[in-house]
Amino acid sequence: MADATTRLHNVAGSLEARDLESIMHPATNLKTHPIRGAHVLRRAEGVYIWDNAGKQYLEGLAGLWCAALGYGNARLAAVAEAQMRELSYSHLFGGKSHEPAIALAEKLKSMVSFPAARVFFGNSGSDANDTQIKLMWYYNNALGRPQKKKIISRLRGYHGVTIGAGSLTGLPNYHKSFDLPLAQIKHVGCPHHYRYGAPGETENEFAARLAQELEQTILAEGPDTVAAFIAEPVMGAGGVIVPPADYFARVQAVLKKYDVLFIADEVITGFGRTGQVFGCDTYGITPDTMSVAKALSSAYLPISAVLIPEYLYEPMVEESGRIGSFGHGFTYSGHPVCAAVALENLTIMEEMNLFETVARIAPHFQSRLHALAAHPLVGEARGVGLLGGIELVADKSTKAPFDIKRGVAAYCIDACLAHGLILRAIGDVVAMSPPLIITDTQIDELFDKLELALADTLRWVRAG
Repeated sequence: MADATTRLHNVAGSLEARDLESIMHPATNLKTHPIRGAHVLRRAEGVYIWDNAGKQYLEGLAGLWCAALGYGNARLAAVAEAQMRELSYSHLFGGKSHEPAIALAEKLKSMVSFPAARVFFGNSGSDANDTQIKLMWYYNNALGRPQKKKIISRLRGYHGVTIGAGSLTGLPNYHKSFDLPLAQIKHVGCPHHYRYGAPGETENEFAARLAQELEQTILAEGPDTVAAFIAEPVMGAGGVIVPPADYFARVQAVLKKYDVLFIADEVITGFGRTGQVFGCDTYGITPDTMSVAKALSSAYLPISAVLIPEYLYEPMVEESGRIGSFGHGFTYSGHPVCAAVALENLTIMEEMNLFETVARIAPHFQSRLHALAAHPLVGEARGVGLLGGIELVADKSTKAPFDIKRGVAAYCIDACLAHGLILRAIGDVVAMSPPLIITDTQIDELFDKLELALADTLRWVRAG
């Protein structure tokens, strides 16, 4: 489906052509990129974004699940400028500190529903989850349990792309040719009943089977070797996988039985996305530690955080004293400008009653989403809050998928672009996660455009 972008990348001197000469794109097929060309975006405001050809789109994925307050928020820009003028940079190494990081850490501790005592700042969700791995190892070394190092993740989970976080990720394309995962990382089943439930198996029975699999994995590895389990409350980049209602209750019972800590990855689900402040609140999860990023600053500046309780922190204090230092950290940990913007972002969210607003408009979003289940191409429509996905299938009755090489969801995404809508294809799942400031009218605009794209896709599929 040709568009202006396809044409512009062949124009000498255009931004699209210059991109092909200089940029190495993440999460992109590098072989086909020169054929398709870059989609260069120029400006954005609210829930809309414009490309280099002047075409307007409703940004239905909030960038990469992250632009919670939408685009062009003047208060965030003003805070960034003011902080740059006052203290443009300072680090947290060797005990140095500054007010933005202190205030943000205090704010985060007050927002979570578990006893967080300390906050470690980073730059991205990937480094937050890498930090989680290192903290688990450091903690168990401090307790004299050098064998208790394995971390259990889940197939189709996404936790980042660094060596450690990429190992936690349970998606093959993030492992192939990178020599991942690390040996200490193990994976158990994905809680997607539609795709992995046995014939006749209820969601409760499926959840019980997954909990049993987790327990059997812990026992097979040896409980004294398993440090932690990591999970997103809702899997995002794995295809918007919503777990069965009692899945996490069963999982937490197993973890408690074997002294295995629960790491909550709230990088996508945190700060209102599921209709409550955190996905853990939505699904009754009481984690031991938590990773946050993305909506922490509404993606205006890169920042992440790991929150840990006092019972994890205290042994690390002693270990640091024994070694002489806590040898972990980043140049930009707690960057004052990023921290100031994140704090203002959270303040704006509270002033707008944004979490309550999401809870109010989410039923309309979910109603439009689930109505798509009747479409001939849609096997399952699933979601929670302002997070959703539709799984495209070749046969609704058997759930048979399309040949992945055909790229049906990718075609649908191109059709969305033609109709002025940006969504994301994950395999043959079309994912959506609009800015939290979206209105009821804009929700209808999103789904009206998606319905047009699905109609285009159905005609293409039937044409063979």
